[in-house]
Amino acid sequence: MQEEHAGHDLLVVGSANADLVIGVERRPAPGETVLGSDLAVHPGGKGGNQAVAAARLGARTALLARVGDDAHGRLLLDAQRAAGTDTTGVLVGGAPTGVALITVDPSGDNSIVVSPGANARLTPADVRAAAPLVAGARVVSTMLEIPLETVAELVAVLPAEGRLVLNPSPPAPLPAEVLAACDPLVVNEHEARFILGEQAGELPEEWARGLLALGPRSVVVTLGAEGALVADGEDKDGVRVPSLTVEAVDTTGAGDAFAAALAWRLGRGESLVEAARYAVRVGAAAVTRPGAQASYPTAEEVPAP
Repeated sequence: MQEEHAGHDLLVVGSANADLVIGVERRPAPGETVLGSDLAVHPGGKGGNQAVAAARLGARTALLARVGDDAHGRLLLDAQRAAGTDTTGVLVGGAPTGVALITVDPSGDNSIVVSPGANARLTPADVRAAAPLVAGARVVSTMLEIPLETVAELVAVLPAEGRLVLNPSPPAPLPAEVLAACDPLVVNEHEARFILGEQAGELPEEWARGLLALGPRSVVVTLGAEGALVADGEDKDGVRVPSLTVEAVDTTGAGDAFAAALAWRLGRGESLVEAARYAVRVGAAAVTRPGAQASYPTAEEVPAP
């Protein structure tokens, strides 16, 4: 039973950024200055987003991340605590908090510059020091907004009964031992095509087969409004999981909500298809509201199937 497990349902190991957003009529040309809207500051980063999404759904969630000893770091910690995340694994100091500088034009197109800051200082030694936190989690979810060597160390300290969910974003070449630990590897079309290169093919089923051949135990391909495709060693062609039809307002952070919900439900013992069915409903709810973390639903707000 879930109550007998003393640790966390989900440990998220990843990035925490402050998103600094300015609306502009148009983005400036080189050497040009344009006026924008008032600055809006939101808690973000794929790791921070996943942790808030899971905690808001009711998962016992912990975050292993690094922020700066500054106002942005305090904002991010406050957001996690407000959602119910265990922040004992969040390390403070070593560099300024990571920041994403985002300009958004009237059409909704954005330009983003990310300063990783403290995220780039989350080290393999930090993961080793947090080994009890890793060992006590049903599922560990991570991404590539932290150093790849840190993700590789996470794989090394993961106990035999542990389960790793990896979203390779931003995409990068993955070592064989990291790929072999993924259960599942969660990718969108861009990430799938990056990993597979010219051999990708055109269909999600082809991407799933190609990715499974690289070694992960299972694969989930997210398809936006079309839902997701899940595949494992027993069904290499995969199963389509349709999404709900909703009026999308803002897709920012929806993929992080999907990954968090998927990881949590896998830890509860659901099959990959069952967990994905729940995760697409969480993602659908998230796109109906503006923002990333502000858009994430509670369990009661997740649409019925």
